[in-house]
Amino acid sequence: MAPITSDHEHQLRGITGAVVPPDRLVCGPAGEFYLVVSREEFEKLAGILAVREYALISMFCAEDLVPTHTTSLLYVFEKRGGVLVLVTDADTPVPSLALRFPSASWFERECRDGFGNVFTGAPDTRRLLFHEAYPDGFHPLKKSFRNAPIVPKPGDGSGDEYPFRTVLGEGVYQVPVGPVHAGIIEPGHFRFSVIGETIFNLEIRMFYKHRGIEKLAEGKDPKDCVRVAEAVSGDESVANAAVFCMGVERITGIAVPDRAWYIRTILMEMERICSHLGDQAGMLTDVAFPLGASQFSVLREEVFRQNASLSGSRFLRGMIVPGGLARDISPETLASLETFLTEFRKRYRIGLRIVLSTASVVDRFTGTGVLKQSLLLPLNITGPVARASGSRADVRTDRPYGVYAGHAPSVHPLSDGDVLSRFTVRAAEIMDSIDLILRIIHTVPAGEVRTEKPVRDGYALTLVEAPRGQNLAFVRIRNGVVDRYKVRTASFCNWQAIEHAVLGNIIADFPLINKSLNLSYAGTDL
Repeated sequence: MAPITSDHEHQLRGITGAVVPPDRLVCGPAGEFYLVVSREEFEKLAGILAVREYALISMFCAEDLVPTHTTSLLYVFEKRGGVLVLVTDADTPVPSLALRFPSASWFERECRDGFGNVFTGAPDTRRLLFHEAYPDGFHPLKKSFRNAPIVPKPGDGSGDEYPFRTVLGEGVYQVPVGPVHAGIIEPGHFRFSVIGETIFNLEIRMFYKHRGIEKLAEGKDPKDCVRVAEAVSGDESVANAAVFCMGVERITGIAVPDRAWYIRTILMEMERICSHLGDQAGMLTDVAFPLGASQFSVLREEVFRQNASLSGSRFLRGMIVPGGLARDISPETLASLETFLTEFRKRYRIGLRIVLSTASVVDRFTGTGVLKQSLLLPLNITGPVARASGSRADVRTDRPYGVYAGHAPSVHPLSDGDVLSRFTVRAAEIMDSIDLILRIIHTVPAGEVRTEKPVRDGYALTLVEAPRGQNLAFVRIRNGVVDRYKVRTASFCNWQAIEHAVLGNIIADFPLINKSLNLSYAGTDL
């Protein structure tokens, strides 16, 4: 942890409006502030942060982190790149923040399932992670829990049916969709309330494929844990590996070589291009425009092949490790990538012109699935979805890491918040990613691509801008192994946006709205 200075104290007073003794403030290695607070101070400071329009971007539980707590709850607040973590005692019931910070509702339900935490005054106390068949008192993230076959509840489970929101009235129909879908996608349940074809309520339920990612990471050597991070969500392998490794590097004090950071940046932007192309192709498929969809799908396949040439993996796995890269990429391969992207940019522009000059496509996209800007802060909606609704937030510019400190990408906010805006923002970001890669590929410095250093104990909280938005990882190393790995992808928060974006639309537009939000099931259901 970094030493506390008078500037830190001044910053904290500016954040909270309160005088805090310096012995209570800790500056983490990633520039985040930790403040251990009593229950009374916690409620007061939460109120101040709400008034000052801070976002609650994550919340999780950890054991044996603070000497005076058996379990601690960490509340991560963020505004314009400044991060403050309030740490409070979780050994007794904690006041719910869900009415002040709506994003807290899922966080609290997650902590209740994983650790058994109790939140007083919580508006929603239903299970989140663990469905009806899981036994009562099942809290697998506790250190005392040992992995073993799970004995489901006896009976057929009919007495434990999930209580969806009840919507009554003349002409109201409930339309359940999923969790099993016609396509080859992961399971998720969507409970629509409609009058005629118009949607006036939607409730989603995820977590049908919970994998125990965080428990799996416990006790692993940090080098081995990278594979766990890559498995969080396949099309965000680079982002999740990077944010995990950044935490380990900051704990250990590893200086990543410049060459490794340049190549990491290229890999992260290639991942972004792949993700956005898939979204655009999917949107065009859902409005029956195969001419545009096929062009973007072909381009995406070619980018996948470039990924394989760069790393040996279409999803760029196995490259990012603590300290830098697992292996170098030759100048000849980088030159080949430059040639590919130069031609790719021309072909992508042609595809965009075809799509955006087709009236039927623009008509279906315009005004569909509007997400209001007023929802972004309370739900912590981030990424292209947020930027299509007026946000300028981007971790690469707000908390620049690696090469982004000197090569910040442009931010292209739009205000309509509809499917067309989300399509257009992704198009601008693809062009920016291409330009960024072509700009830095000429200046990749020579040298080593990895710094090795013995692991040391500590903890750090790091953020990156993944293709879908803000991804976060809290890493704690204890006795040389991973003691706590908390990962939160953008999708965990962004899923809640869909319940608002579909209102007033018809069910036939739901697949299009869903695809335009590009929500990851795997990245949510850890």
